[in-house]
Amino acid sequence: MNWDQVEGKWKEIKGKAQQHWGKLTNDDLDVIDGNREELEGRIQSRYGKTKEQVKREVEHWLERV
Repeated sequence: MNWDQVEGKWKEIKGKAQQHWGKLTNDDLDVIDGNREELEGRIQSRYGKTKEQVKREVEHWLERV
């Protein structure tokens, strides 16, 4: 799946994001609203990972969604 598809289906997909990144709250997911940079920033903040780690993790997640 590409990110354009994620943005269009965010309401359906955000539950999968929360399953994968359990530290993201419902409020986080509402604010993210399909924005990849926002998702990556929130993951980086909640998990203390580097920007590069998060980008790879999101890419991997996209392949499985």
